[in-house]
Amino acid sequence: MWGVDALWNNASWDIAPLPVGHPDSAALLRAYYDDIVGRHHGRPVTDAELDEVLAEEPSDDLTAPTGHFLVGRYGGRPAGCVGLRVLDAETAELTRLFVRPEARGTGGGRRLLEAAERAAREVLGARVMRLDTRGDLVEARALYARSGYAEIPDYNGARYAEHWFEKRLDERTREKIREKEDRPSRPRGR
Repeated sequence: MWGVDALWNNASWDIAPLPVGHPDSAALLRAYYDDIVGRHHGRPVTDAELDEVLAEEPSDDLTAPTGHFLVGRYGGRPAGCVGLRVLDAETAELTRLFVRPEARGTGGGRRLLEAAERAAREVLGARVMRLDTRGDLVEARALYARSGYAEIPDYNGARYAEHWFEKRLDERTREKIREKEDRPSRPRGR
């Protein structure tokens, strides 16, 4: 499915809303669950297991007015997704952040997260973003920490969650993070 041309020849990310029922969204959600359920079990997931988890964890609420869904294309191909769920008038929940293995290392996770934060503010009117994740998803936890999320107590009782995060979505927080990223690193003295 992925060739060297998509990954190395000046490919870029394009992220836009797409209904969860669209075939590209459905394929990405299936790939997302294949990845995280397979990691949890430490083995490939069967089609029956995937069908079961998709039925147990529907994504129908990731559409207006209860949510929002974004698909990222890398080199023109569907390569990642992220969903938002309204928790209350000021709080959105980040969910289903996923980048296909073939497109990892291209900045897609960070770009999807930034697009989700922007959509939470501008589309859903959220001032706070929350999320939960598992302990074995170390790449995700590192991304959230680098992006200004702080660990908080369990807010949702999610069955497989082991870590919960929160971030205020105001402009000052975004600017502080940008300043940190733009600051040149200095070599450490001996």
